[in-house]
Amino acid sequence: MKRWALQRYTVTGAWLRDRTGRLAARTVAGTADRGQTSLEYLGIAVVIVVIIGVLAGTTSIGDTILQAILDKIKAITDAG
Repeated sequence: MKRWALQRYTVTGAWLRDRTGRLAARTVAGTADRGQTSLEYLGIAVVIVVIIGVLAGTTSIGDTILQAILDKIKAITDAG
């Protein structure tokens, strides 16, 4: 059991050193923040969708929004 634990410890240590070395290299190169703005916009969009979903599912505003959308679709299809 001790030999297995020592082997796991050694392998894990080597993997951890490799990963932290790569992370440090990315940070020094200045590419660590690449794409960060996209993730922030995605996070904002997800929060907005969740808020709208909660409001639509728990209040009568969902029915009001649905009826308004259906009315607009009907107005477009009737006008054409």
